[in-house]
Amino acid sequence: MEEVIRIRIANRLFGRPLYYTAAYWVDGLLIDTGCPRTSQELLSVIEELGLERIVNTHSHEDHIGGNAILQEGFGMEILAHPLALPILSDPKRLHLQLYRRFIWGSPASSQGSPIGEVVTTGHYSFEIIYTPGHSEDHISLYEPRQGWLFTGDAYIGGLDKALQADSDIYAIISSLKRLSALSTKRLSQGSGTVRDDPQEAIEKKAEYLEDLGEKVWQLHGQGLSPKEIRDRLFGRELPIAYWTLGQVVPGRAGKYRGKQGRLPAGY
Repeated sequence: MEEVIRIRIANRLFGRPLYYTAAYWVDGLLIDTGCPRTSQELLSVIEELGLERIVNTHSHEDHIGGNAILQEGFGMEILAHPLALPILSDPKRLHLQLYRRFIWGSPASSQGSPIGEVVTTGHYSFEIIYTPGHSEDHISLYEPRQGWLFTGDAYIGGLDKALQADSDIYAIISSLKRLSALSTKRLSQGSGTVRDDPQEAIEKKAEYLEDLGEKVWQLHGQGLSPKEIRDRLFGRELPIAYWTLGQVVPGRAGKYRGKQGRLPAGY
């Protein structure tokens, strides 16, 4: 049996996947549970593997969607950051927009417990690293002897041109720098993408976001409006801004903070 099993699943429309999410099974530990619409599929996989404990990297619906069915079926403990626990017990706190309910579904309630600094299984010991930014309750798991890092959505590959309105970019940068200092051999993302020797990729992502923040402030200092800054740095409005009704917006910084403070009005 493989030491880490990636379970990558997606809700489908007319047979085509809409958006992949992933859970990772390691030695009886399940890291994240995918979205509500794929929970039955996840359950069928876990019934064959067995389960001892669940950890949620954060409380977004595409990471806690299988919590309820697995907890009911296995009666198992779910661990998460303390800030995530109220959302696990009452997912209505997520205030899901229509597109999120359509793609991923609305999670049922589950009962979680606050995670400590370490989670152990029969053969492994995972350090819990607080990695806010994508969400305030985000954690990552690191197994130092194996060099395994499970980042949920703390690290997302590529050069972002659109972010959720409540993202905190400087917190993302800080979390990425914290992760880049680890001796990671393999990084497993919340999307199911797995990267070997990811340190350079993590560092480049942090540098890109820092450089982007500097450019925003420079253009703001030249008197450009938020729309003009967006057009200069990212081009015209992307379709995602329309079908998410403004929840995911090109150039949107959310709580964009740093040494220079909050971004100009409009971000």
